[in-house]
Amino acid sequence: MNRRPRIYYTESQRSLMWDHWQKGDSLRQIAQLFERNHPSIERILAESGGIRPAQRRRSRLALTLAEREEISRAVVAGQSARSIATSLGRVPSTNSREIKRNGDRETYRASQADQAAWDRAVPGHWEGDLLCGSGNSQIATLVERHTRYVMLVKVERKDTETVINALIKTARKLPQELYKSLTWDRGSEMADPKRFTLATDIQVYFCDPQNPWQRGTNENTNGLLRQYFPKGTDLSAYSQAKLNGVARQLNQRPRKTLNYETPAERFNQCVASTG
Repeated sequence: MNRRPRIYYTESQRSLMWDHWQKGDSLRQIAQLFERNHPSIERILAESGGIRPAQRRRSRLALTLAEREEISRAVVAGQSARSIATSLGRVPSTNSREIKRNGDRETYRASQADQAAWDRAVPGHWEGDLLCGSGNSQIATLVERHTRYVMLVKVERKDTETVINALIKTARKLPQELYKSLTWDRGSEMADPKRFTLATDIQVYFCDPQNPWQRGTNENTNGLLRQYFPKGTDLSAYSQAKLNGVARQLNQRPRKTLNYETPAERFNQCVASTG
């Protein structure tokens, strides 16, 4: 019998969970906020006996999230530890330990580099992945964290050039203020993130190994998409127009996490605010 995958929550999600628990909401009511089952909520609350843990405080000597973001970009650019240290005003050994502690230069990812990217209060941070079907078919799924707005992108093949070209084309349809970062799974289709960033000025981040919860909004959305595209569906049969139609249906579904507004309403509000 296969074990069910463990569900993880970000710090901001845990904080929201405790806020509602302290207000007297039930486990089921809290679970509905995350579109999850209540046992996963109960597990988090039970870890500290139902009492909210004291807020963690960062040591003033520790690297900040912004510094880890800078390290991640510098590693991708091929800069040396000494060069990175100079730009941060840190000693080289600090950067070397940070990189080694989190894998190496090939696998280092600033999974917590930019707090804004994990804070749903800040729009413009997207999560993406490929949703696969039969016959080696796939579509790219993009979800904006703040509004839950979904975009589906037809991709003919899974190779890096094809996928990145499609993502670049899609990114150029949006105001720059509403596309600041993209967090992607560790698939080989995004093996050339620098080309995407150079073409769009959008930073790319990758999930840590075996941690898909770091793009949990996209994971949840892919689950909803299976209502339209069951496993085994030949996704190559869907035109971009049909994919747009499916995305439109999802974006017009009220969400409790949005106070029963729709992703489309929230996203249009953000578009209007950009002028």
